[in-house]
Amino acid sequence: MGSAGVVSREALPDGPRLPRVVQTVLFMRSRHKVVPRWLRRYGDPFTVRLAAGRTLVLLSKPEDIREVFAGPASVFHAGRGNAVLAPVMGEHSVLILDGDEHLRSRKRLMPAFNGAALRGYAGMMDELAVDAAEKWPTGTPFAVRGPMNALTLEIILRVVFGMADGERLAKLRPLIAKVTDIGVVSVLGWSYPRLNRFWPWKRDLENLLAADELLYAEIRDRRAHPDLAERNDVLSRLLTADPDASDVELRDHMMTLLLAGHETTATALAWSFHELARHPEILRKAQEAADTGDDDYLQAVAKEAMRLRPVIYGVARKLTEPTVIAGRLLPKGIVVTPSIGLVHQDADHHPAPGEFRPERFVGAQPEAGTWIPFGGGVRRCLGAGFSLQEAAAVLKAVLVRYDLEPVGPPEPEKTRNITLIPAHGARIIARPRTLA
Repeated sequence: MGSAGVVSREALPDGPRLPRVVQTVLFMRSRHKVVPRWLRRYGDPFTVRLAAGRTLVLLSKPEDIREVFAGPASVFHAGRGNAVLAPVMGEHSVLILDGDEHLRSRKRLMPAFNGAALRGYAGMMDELAVDAAEKWPTGTPFAVRGPMNALTLEIILRVVFGMADGERLAKLRPLIAKVTDIGVVSVLGWSYPRLNRFWPWKRDLENLLAADELLYAEIRDRRAHPDLAERNDVLSRLLTADPDASDVELRDHMMTLLLAGHETTATALAWSFHELARHPEILRKAQEAADTGDDDYLQAVAKEAMRLRPVIYGVARKLTEPTVIAGRLLPKGIVVTPSIGLVHQDADHHPAPGEFRPERFVGAQPEAGTWIPFGGGVRRCLGAGFSLQEAAAVLKAVLVRYDLEPVGPPEPEKTRNITLIPAHGARIIARPRTLA
């Protein structure tokens, strides 16, 4: 074991010996391809060494993943593990904070995502989903991920933040799209702030600052709203519960929910339609569920898409002290990474893991640590229920109206910043349903 802050090779599992910059490029651009190969070559767990001195130990066994999620938050710091996101999410983001500060922040946000709050959002979700579905092109190929991104962003802006039509909302929509629409090269600017003086990192920073200006304006106006206490959106709830919260803190909450809460769900929905279009029997079952209001089956479709095509490939916890994981004493300072992509492809827990089978999630709960698109433990995504409810609403609005057909062969995954998306946007053809 190395001294404090120093990673000792002897204490770490085996892993690729390529230079850090090479491992970083491979991991950022093709993690869904190279990580399974590294698992086969080096076994579980294995070590990946990235730029800026960041060292990961990847885990794929459910028992080890459960151990990480159940570990004390004082030892397994998710905020430090997510530190690369801080320049965009902000230092007050629930994804960045650790310890007591994280728990306080999470507690403030939780009422906006409990069962009663979710039921209150259902009507607006359904309305926005129907409006979007009715605008789908018919009889011609189109990439469904774009409309899904627009819809889930609109749901966040309208349902979660209560933003009304107007110039500010019209300006914010494309800015948020630009903030999220960055590639691997742009992400380097998050780790190396000096790059922000140069293009394209300067452009990315300007887009972020312009979005921030609009969010701060919305916060100022909302503070002065005469009916603040009667509003049910997240921003109003936060201001009512804690009037002394700073604008910066509120901005960080808003940006986190905007960025983490729309693109991941949009991509999961795009993969859902991609798979349904290629499985006619499952499509018919999903259409029947949409016709009868069977949200459980529709959510199972979304869950299976998240399993088969994970949007985020892994979660991160930085060790604050030497800790035994997977039977190994790992040094302080390394990042243990439960691999969503690897455990979702574990045939011991997901038979025929390469097949699309929503029935896996009908009337059954997956074993802990085997299905983790929302993370786990005290850091499990606050918006998990919101995301699944939203997915069911969108699937229902589409499937009661359309039959779906595939375009070309199944699409591979493509890396986009920290997410994996359909390489061609999940191209499908929608045709109006002819009901017997």
